[in-house]
Amino acid sequence: MKIMKNAVVGTITLVVAVIPFAISSQSGLAQGCVAAHSPQPVISGLDSINHPGSTNLLHGLTITTGFRTYNSFRHYVGTVYQEQRAEKHNEVLNHVNLYDLSLNYQLNPRWSVIANIPGMSATRHQHGNVNQYRSGGIGDVTVGAQAWIWRPPTESHSNIALSASIKLPTGINDAKGTTILSGGQTQTRPFDESIQPGDGTWGFSLATVAYRELYFHTYGYFTGSWLFSPQDTTGVKTFRSHPGEEINSATDQYLWRGGVSRAVPKLRGLALSFGGRMEGIPVRDAFGASNGFRRPGYVISIEPGLIYSYRRYELNVSGPWAMERNRKRSVTDIAHNAHGDAAFSDYTVIASLSRSF
Repeated sequence: MKIMKNAVVGTITLVVAVIPFAISSQSGLAQGCVAAHSPQPVISGLDSINHPGSTNLLHGLTITTGFRTYNSFRHYVGTVYQEQRAEKHNEVLNHVNLYDLSLNYQLNPRWSVIANIPGMSATRHQHGNVNQYRSGGIGDVTVGAQAWIWRPPTESHSNIALSASIKLPTGINDAKGTTILSGGQTQTRPFDESIQPGDGTWGFSLATVAYRELYFHTYGYFTGSWLFSPQDTTGVKTFRSHPGEEINSATDQYLWRGGVSRAVPKLRGLALSFGGRMEGIPVRDAFGASNGFRRPGYVISIEPGLIYSYRRYELNVSGPWAMERNRKRSVTDIAHNAHGDAAFSDYTVIASLSRSF
């Protein structure tokens, strides 16, 4: 009976940890200009047998608030760092804060209904701080469902969850500000797409979460998600002079994560994790055309993290640190034999707090 109880608690704690991932990863993924509009909680505490309060989470509502912050300023063309931008002091700096409200209603041990409301506040400095912008607002809301393949708890201490969500065109994608042009003239234009709260298009996402007990009470985990954006462009002007880049592209986004997690002995409710993640925007979408302006590429990071559980609360914190950054050539780059750049961050701080009812 005690073994079964521990298995139940471990599995349910995993559900609390991964549900926010499954429903928030659709809002945007990578660091800096390459994408990134969503906090991503760390998956940790998969063997959290020290959380007896978690046993009441088989049914009911879980609310998760998430936060993600980063500064993107290191410019890359491909995988080559553009050091001259820093030397000339003409790099672009984005400071972005991302907020997330996730709702999960557990219908039964296998099935749950999920929803996510993202938000953003951001500042952008460019051209030697001549142009400084502030942006913010609501992003693209998602609603969907998630199911575990095997009914928790499993005797093998492993399971796989699948989720599907619809992305609604609620996001602000044309927030505007005044730009100072050469000669001192001014013009009101939409902000750069990297600080737009959403893209304002319909889409859908598929995500998966898998875990398995390994050795010495250590668990391995994997998560993955892909946001599909079938619409070609968002309809928002970029005011760029490069042919084909007059309108922002509606882009797919992806995220893959994997690693190990283990409860900390003799520290009730605490577990640590360590893994890697890859996130970004593809050059071409899986469905539909990929015209317009986009900054395709990816970031590969190492990701240490922790989870702390206390009664009905779960705190997740992680800090992905970039190991490889790659700004790939877009469709318009390829057509004109060019290669644009993108600004990336060194690290990101991600946190989420869950409360069950």
